Amino acid sequence: MSDTMLVSCRDASFGYDGHIIARGLNFTIQTGDFLCITGENGSGKTTLLRGLLRLLTPMEGNIIFSPALGQTGIGYLSQEAIQKKDFPAGVFEIALSGNLGKMGLRPFYTPAEKHHAEERLRQLGIADLKNRCFRELSGGQQRRVLLARSLCAAQKLLVLDEPFAGLDPLISAELYLLLKKIHCEMGMTIIMVSHDIEVADYATHALHLQKKQLFFGSMEAYRQSEIGRNFFAKPGDNND
Repeated sequence: MSDTMLVSCRDASFGYDGHIIARGLNFTIQTGDFLCITGENGSGKTTLLRGLLRLLTPMEGNIIFSPALGQTGIGYLSQEAIQKKDFPAGVFEIALSGNLGKMGLRPFYTPAEKHHAEERLRQLGIADLKNRCFRELSGGQQRRVLLARSLCAAQKLLVLDEPFAGLDPLISAELYLLLKKIHCEMGMTIIMVSHDIEVADYATHALHLQKKQLFFGSMEAYRQSEIGRNFFAKPGDNND
């Protein structure tokens, strides 16, 4: 695994309208990491994600991005996208739209972008759904389509906000295996907000928030820590 730094928070604090939501953040994300961000309700997870997506500027400290990450190298799957199930569009069109951020003023998709979208659908096992309408799909199929769109956008980093919330455990298990494949075979760096116990089997690192940073380190160390044991012993709804 490469030791190339992608993102580094140094005594960073994030919030809104002068009010700090998450403070004292000190962690580094390296190329090839799979970081799980966890914590209770209102702990600052989504606020931190907005900072990692460059939608928020630190109120204190700073956040450093590697030049290799670029401005359009991040794929993002949000809770808002997950909850919207009535996209009046086809599967291929939605996956292909992941390229929009990289197109600038160019009005048409290139053959390479179309091929890339087809490859992502194939990789996620939904190539046969290419011409289907999104809103006709099952919940698990819809998540795969949205994940394909995020992968079309991602060049270096994939950011996921509770991507499998509300799904049947068997479907979630299948999607976690897909994430493992994306992480290992593509070498994609992943940051995921999750409270699923299953994530401990796939993530390499954990960041636990409770308005401030309570833990950052390897997933193995997190599972052995008191805070990690307590958290995974009390599963529940931990959305911000």
